Amino acid sequence: MSIPEFLLEVSIVVVTVVSLLTNLSVLLCFTQSADLRSHVPGLFIINLSFSNVLLAVVNMPATFLGVAERAKPFGDLFCQAVSFSETFLTTNAMLSMAALSMDRWIAVVFPLSYSSKMRYRDALLILAYSWLHSLTFSLTQMLMDWGGYSHTYASCTLHLNREERREQRAAYGIFTVLFHLSSFVLCLLVLCFAYLKVLRVARSHCKRIDVITVQTLLLLVDLHPSVKERCLAEQKKRRQRATKKICIFIGSFILCFSPYVITRLVELLLSVPIPRYWGIATKCLSYAKASSDPFVYCLLRQQYRKVLVSVISRVLRKDRYLLSAHSMSSTLDTTDDNCIARIT
Repeated sequence: MSIPEFLLEVSIVVVTVVSLLTNLSVLLCFTQSADLRSHVPGLFIINLSFSNVLLAVVNMPATFLGVAERAKPFGDLFCQAVSFSETFLTTNAMLSMAALSMDRWIAVVFPLSYSSKMRYRDALLILAYSWLHSLTFSLTQMLMDWGGYSHTYASCTLHLNREERREQRAAYGIFTVLFHLSSFVLCLLVLCFAYLKVLRVARSHCKRIDVITVQTLLLLVDLHPSVKERCLAEQKKRRQRATKKICIFIGSFILCFSPYVITRLVELLLSVPIPRYWGIATKCLSYAKASSDPFVYCLLRQQYRKVLVSVISRVLRKDRYLLSAHSMSSTLDTTDDNCIARIT
């Protein structure tokens, strides 16, 4: 085994474990908190986490086996099923991110009419479209037999067999381009539109707050200089906080998905042979989005942290109770044994 292959295998294992733990933690938060379930964006987050969990359970281990064995994992039927799940789950996850961005846009730009514009019924309709959109491409891929093992990416994915290259190359090329345009490109445009609008509104709010803060500082003549400096520093942090969040939302999406999508399009349109290590690395990078989504959208927020802390504290209390009960029973057993020994 070469060093690059070993590093790729370790990367897949780490991404798989982190994806499972973090996404299951998000789902656990929703099961334990009625407040989180009451919010409409929770439906999109549940759908996103559910897709990421299935991706970590089905596709990531299959890719690990493909890298380790340098061959197709299991049989053709299994590979087609894994390819189907990859297309469906990846598209569904991307559309969930786009739905979350639109929800944030409506909440920030139209705060007074948010409850009427984004109801549970509207969220369910968006989720139904996401599932229908994902199923359309995954079922078409399965019916046309365009799913299989790709040595370049060491995984069961959207792939055209060599025997069918000449006959179906045009149809396969159109399908692949449409798939990436309607998933990656469409979601990227929605993310950029929604979050840039949110950033614009956030900056305008910051400007108003800055004006009020400066006017207040000018009126308070007797205020200590250190307090003024602290207020101005907080003012600067407030301006940068929204920009950082938007950069994380859009930047993580571009960083994780764009190398893989660009590689697939270059391979298709220019017929350029892709190095195997590069193909697998881009695949691992796309999987890494599943492990970063819980942090980007959930676990760094105070609501989710409170729920997780409460769950962990309850588990620790239960363990302490069980340990104390066990130690008490063992003490009683020892006392009884000593009494019996004295009597005999």
